[in-house]
Amino acid sequence: MKWTINYSKEAKKFMEELNIAYEIREELKNFLRKLKGENVNIDIRKLKGNWEGYYRLRKGKLRIIFEMNKNDKVIYVERIDFRREVYK
Repeated sequence: MKWTINYSKEAKKFMEELNIAYEIREELKNFLRKLKGENVNIDIRKLKGNWEGYYRLRKGKLRIIFEMNKNDKVIYVERIDFRREVYK
């Protein structure tokens, strides 16, 4: 079974405005490769507080906030934004 990536309405809008859908998808694929044990250089962290259960993936000035369901093999991207705005 392959992984599915779903996006919130807000995340889709942000990707379309900046035309970065391909780059976001590639970063998430790199995350999945890292889960498999490959040596991939990405900056990923588990979040705390209000974002408990989510992960943050850093791509330059952008932050991708997502949650992952390993059983169903689904990644749900909640927010994509610049660092100063994403956690609000």
